[in-house]
Amino acid sequence: MSHPEMITNEPTTPEAVLGSGKVIQSDLIYGLEDRPPFVDSVFAAIQHVFACFVGIITPSLIIGGAIGLEPVDVAYLVSMSLFVSGIATFVQAKRIGPIGSGLLSVQGTSFAFIGPIIAAGTAVTAAGGTPQDALGTIFGLCFMGSFIEMFLSQFIQFANKIITPLVTGIVVTLIGLTLINTGITSMGGGFAAKEAGTFGSPQYLFLSCLVLALIVVLNSLSNNFLRISSVAIALITGYIIAIPMGLVDFSNLANLSLITVPIPFKYGFGFDFAAFVPFIFLYLITTIESTGDLTATSLLTGEPITGPLYMRRIKGGILGDGFNSGLAAFFNTFPNTTFSQNNGVIQLTGIGSRYVGYFISVVFLFLGLVPIVAGIFQTIPQPVLGGATIIMFGTVAVAGVKIISQVNLDRRASIILATSLGLGLGVSVVPDILAQMPTLIKSVFSSGISTGGLTALILNMLLPGSR
Repeated sequence: MSHPEMITNEPTTPEAVLGSGKVIQSDLIYGLEDRPPFVDSVFAAIQHVFACFVGIITPSLIIGGAIGLEPVDVAYLVSMSLFVSGIATFVQAKRIGPIGSGLLSVQGTSFAFIGPIIAAGTAVTAAGGTPQDALGTIFGLCFMGSFIEMFLSQFIQFANKIITPLVTGIVVTLIGLTLINTGITSMGGGFAAKEAGTFGSPQYLFLSCLVLALIVVLNSLSNNFLRISSVAIALITGYIIAIPMGLVDFSNLANLSLITVPIPFKYGFGFDFAAFVPFIFLYLITTIESTGDLTATSLLTGEPITGPLYMRRIKGGILGDGFNSGLAAFFNTFPNTTFSQNNGVIQLTGIGSRYVGYFISVVFLFLGLVPIVAGIFQTIPQPVLGGATIIMFGTVAVAGVKIISQVNLDRRASIILATSLGLGLGVSVVPDILAQMPTLIKSVFSSGISTGGLTALILNMLLPGSR
């Protein structure tokens, strides 16, 4: 077994080497090219699945409800989201030809596209189409848009003058900070608890804080096994305790089918150019976000975050992002992107091996094809998930701070950082600020990541001084 101080092979080192010659110390148990034992790999994979599962299936649930889909169609979308995430994660970890980063990068359904997708779908139903017709148009838009990101990936190496560590650090920090709202909402019981008037009840807070405390305590121990399995142990413990508290609902499991069969373009293929315009901008934003995610993954796995190896991984990862989004539309689900939750698990477990990605892929494929297993995951109470995700999202923000800490924060950089964080967090905290704006503006800037990332990118291009 490899220990952090013993990993000396290139390119996997215990340090992320920067162009300035500075290094960021890593605390890895298994590096990028290490092959953890089977048990360690399974535990790590399960924790990645726990961390990303809700994020992968939630867009399908939100979109399905918004456009009026039947429960059977929503269940199919959920299964396909998991199925495609399995394939996409394997593509990123394996790196097939030029496609993929070769990092432990988990792919899942992007939240950034929910607004434009719902707008496109409701436009079809308002014109007299069925919800199934709306899905055909949505997947056509998503499929065509995926080529935008694949095209952008081929020029990402020329963008290093403007997509600098300062920009990617800001994006990674905003990813973590804006996700904290989701984590704290889950700790209080989730959106369903808000509607029921039970949000923030003592039993929810007790359960979520118990899970959080277990992760913190187990991560503070010197035992590598307990550290690796800290998230899984905490989630399982919380789940078991939640059952006698009456917080686990098994009633929906009886209605699930035995197996789901993937059918390419099951709902047809449509296109609407007016609806396509927001997708163009969002695939650009996804490129920036994924650059930040992949930079954080490279940093946390002890790999370079500047130089030719880093740029090759970013280029392959963005190309994989676009390819996987096209694959997602082909199999009737929504655009895929690299998941930032993944980086929180890497930091917590100390396992950065890309071979764990193969195990994650198998689990997601199984969940997608066998609905009953996915249904059990869906019964995990929101407070249990919230206790785990709140610390994971926080560690993503910390990874962004680590990147920014290596930048010379002169007056120019400080202005970019302050403006980007201010606007990015501002629209997240007060989304009503955009209520009077046109739909296109709201679609692009409703995300704090989009607003802050674009602000950092534009200011970095326009403000005079060294980049």
